[in-house]
Amino acid sequence: MAHVVVIGASTGGLPFAYDAKKTLGNDHKVTVISNNPNFNFIPSNPWVAVGWRSEDDISFELAPHLKRKDINLIVGEATEIKPNDNQVMVGDQVVDYDYLVLATGPKLAFDEVKGLGPDGHSVSICTTAHAKVASDEWEDFCENGGGPIAVGAVQGASCFGPAYEFACIMDTDLKKRGIRDKCPMTFITAEPYIGHLGLGGVGDSKGLLESEFRQRHIKWITNAKVASIAADKVTVEEVNDEGKTIKTHEVETKHTMFLPAFKGVDTVA
Repeated sequence: MAHVVVIGASTGGLPFAYDAKKTLGNDHKVTVISNNPNFNFIPSNPWVAVGWRSEDDISFELAPHLKRKDINLIVGEATEIKPNDNQVMVGDQVVDYDYLVLATGPKLAFDEVKGLGPDGHSVSICTTAHAKVASDEWEDFCENGGGPIAVGAVQGASCFGPAYEFACIMDTDLKKRGIRDKCPMTFITAEPYIGHLGLGGVGDSKGLLESEFRQRHIKWITNAKVASIAADKVTVEEVNDEGKTIKTHEVETKHTMFLPAFKGVDTVA
């Protein structure tokens, strides 16, 4: 009997575990290691961040669902991988494996930009816990009459779609609250043009997203390097194709969200 171990139980690890068990059947063992006892549907985090959904709406407990499929669950952080011994360490616990699947998700590189992230001066939608904090800050922001908003993705980011989605969600929510006219919004991105998405564009994404932003009165700065984020402003260096700064912007803000760059988690990096 082979033992397949999956580290991570989000939108990558969980489907793999289900498919592996279905394919391998009872002749082989499947174990999931997760540092979270719950599955959180990460793509819904932007909705949580404006109060359209709660954590309970997008989450469920892993254990009963995995048990029904005869998949083992270990709740804890995988702290070390010993490939020569075919072992994963979960704290002091040793987990032997024949096949190992890494589906950890990224380490969020907030430290690469001064003031970036929940411990700095911007909110995050990268985890559900972050989105819950962002929701509280959003309510305070709106109850106090709103103000300028800065949103986007910093240099080194590889996932841009949620930033576009979140900008449009904030725009819609502000309209529902009747304060959109009090909240000028600037989209700041390292992409060379709106709709690039890190993929060189997808179909007519450039034209479609530029048009959408114009209709929603969202300004943008592309080829942007975020130098720092303060409580009331974002300092942005606009660069040319050689990476040289051609203009510096200071964008006023009272509510800020930027997607960070992603790194490998410490266990595998």
